[in-house]
Amino acid sequence: MATKANLVIDQGTNFSTDLTLTDENGDMLNLVGYTANSQLRKWYTSTNYVAFTTAVNTSVGVITLSLTNAQTANLVAGRYVYDVEISDGTTISRVVEGIITVTPNVTR
Repeated sequence: MATKANLVIDQGTNFSTDLTLTDENGDMLNLVGYTANSQLRKWYTSTNYVAFTTAVNTSVGVITLSLTNAQTANLVAGRYVYDVEISDGTTISRVVEGIITVTPNVTR
């Protein structure tokens, strides 16, 4: 079962967040050999999406999600859904999911 984590993205700014993955004992997950993918969508059923750039730091069990300021500028302020999946090339697991709130910018 995926961990729930809600995020806030400021429209028009660079966004980056680190997700530390641990097992049921609180130990870091060994992510050697894993890749990560993550998307945000307005609704679960939306065909349009924005893909996060993902980086996996295998030594500390961290996945970094990031978007450029140009990508966040194109997001309409409001509520979105997202998830993060990891794969070892054979099995895909959803590890994090939640709601993203995009806050509107004033300065342009």
